[in-house]
Amino acid sequence: MSGRATSIAEPTVPGDEAAPGVPARILAAPHRRYNPLLDEWVLVSADRTSRPWQGSQDPVARDDRPSYDPECYLCPGNERAGGAHNPVYENTFVFTNDFAALQPTTSIERASSGVLVAEGERGTCRVLCFSPRHDLSLGALAGPELRRVIDVWAEQTTELGNDYRWVQVFENRGAAMGASNPHPHGQIWAGSALPVDAAREDAAQRDHRARTGRSLLVDYGRQEHEGPRVVIENDDWIVVVPFWAAWPFETIVLPRQPLARLADVADLERDSLAATLAELVARYDGLFEVPFPYSMGWHQAPFSGGPTDHWLLHGHVFPPLLRSATIRKFMVGYELLAETQRDITPEAAAERLRAVTFCAPTQSAGPVAG
Repeated sequence: MSGRATSIAEPTVPGDEAAPGVPARILAAPHRRYNPLLDEWVLVSADRTSRPWQGSQDPVARDDRPSYDPECYLCPGNERAGGAHNPVYENTFVFTNDFAALQPTTSIERASSGVLVAEGERGTCRVLCFSPRHDLSLGALAGPELRRVIDVWAEQTTELGNDYRWVQVFENRGAAMGASNPHPHGQIWAGSALPVDAAREDAAQRDHRARTGRSLLVDYGRQEHEGPRVVIENDDWIVVVPFWAAWPFETIVLPRQPLARLADVADLERDSLAATLAELVARYDGLFEVPFPYSMGWHQAPFSGGPTDHWLLHGHVFPPLLRSATIRKFMVGYELLAETQRDITPEAAAERLRAVTFCAPTQSAGPVAG
């Protein structure tokens, strides 16, 4: 493991320092917090992690993978599920998904009948293997290998942005998040429409810029500086559990400079981002001493031809685990029918992530036989 859990005291009840100007009495009781990026609210109920639990528990995720798996359809030289053969790649490898959810030849025709509306969505889906090594993860890559992944994210975004309005870079890690293969990989989907959450974030940032002349997320990052929700902070990046976090240990990764897309991140800032992501994944893995499942992705300015000064590049990390390696947060019942509810405060979640001991990874994703 790159990080390990330490003994953690019971989190303190958030006080005035959690949100200056918001009375501590509000934050100490069940309360709602506003998410300005999505224009929605989250119910925070800080005492519920102590309630009895006789519900579903996931098996503990173990990581005993070999460096090369002859049955893995993502390992170098192997046959993929669609019948194609992978090259014997030695670093990153990108290919078009054999079972893509989007197709580049789809018509974008729109039609309606009364309240029923449908439109075609044109796009493409690509797979990015982070490493030839079957037994690694994004956070376990050595610095240069993780930096290469960041470079490919930027390159693919720029290339696909020439043809598509929205480019979504993401990774699903672990069976709990629906990952279909344990080989370290992510995906890049690009489409002609602006997806729902992206459109809401675009509108919120555009409105804030119009009202204040400033960036919404730059303002937010400055407000979080050295605060109780910060998990990692350095000269180039800040990682916080958002004030409005929905998932128990959710984080947002923000640049310290006004950058709209990954391609705008300078050389040294990419090195810093690699180190920041390695530390973040290690802190997650050390929290319950298991490979921490999550969905992670980047939101970048849309490719619409208009100004992008209202946008700030940012990464979202959504992990499901709540109390332990086997008990996750379920978004059901009230969450599906009313609004999102969380069981620990964002301040307590950040405190626990900060308390994990972190050691920089030293493994290298060298070539493997295929």
